[in-house]
Amino acid sequence: MYNNKNMDPLDANTILTEDGQRIAFNHLKKSFPQVIIIAHGFYNNKDTVLFKGIANSIHKYYDVITFDFRGHGKSSGLFTWTSHEQKDLQAVISYTKLHNYAKIGILGFSLGGAIALIEASRNTSLQSIISVSSPSDFWKINYHFWKEEMWEDLKLNLGVKGRGKGIRPGNPFTKKIRPVDVVHQISPRPILFIHGQKDWLIHPSHSQKLFEKAGERKAINIIQDGGHAERIFDVFSDRFEKICLDWFKETL
Repeated sequence: MYNNKNMDPLDANTILTEDGQRIAFNHLKKSFPQVIIIAHGFYNNKDTVLFKGIANSIHKYYDVITFDFRGHGKSSGLFTWTSHEQKDLQAVISYTKLHNYAKIGILGFSLGGAIALIEASRNTSLQSIISVSSPSDFWKINYHFWKEEMWEDLKLNLGVKGRGKGIRPGNPFTKKIRPVDVVHQISPRPILFIHGQKDWLIHPSHSQKLFEKAGERKAINIIQDGGHAERIFDVFSDRFEKICLDWFKETL
């Protein structure tokens, strides 16, 4: 349900999930026939520097919707670590359908990518998927804190590009769907897996496993010297933008 009543004028619009969470979103419109939904990862939100940059890069050729998962940014609730966040994405998709777009694509990062894969496995409204640094299984995330790239992430989070980040965590032990168990159900809709070779948090083997389990059509791009999720865009912005736009141009 779409709702923009009783809101601070500086706040984003909101939609309500089936379980009553208030999800904040931005809708960048130029009357393109297709729209791309961008799903951020853990500890992020739609209004951080890098996600605004990603949205603007995609908005050159597509309408774009960015949103905050529950427990992040201006949305309500607690983050459930992929257990219930599909409801947030479902609400965004329902809102998107009100605008009669010809096709809907999704660009998901890290846990946001996992949520996108899970939802796409049962919702054919998502017609082209890009999964960036997504885990094949939440319980097999790597957490290699000793890796050099972790310190680069830490420096980023402490600087200007880290402003506004945060999370309100819920119970991490709630039941979860493993993306690797459902990714095959997305076929024949196209999926592109992007991963950084130096990802300290979610090793690129996760995307490789997802790629192997996915049906047709699929592709995988491992970025040499790339880090985790939006860090790929931060360091290789032109390359990342081209990879994503070329994929959506081909598949939407």
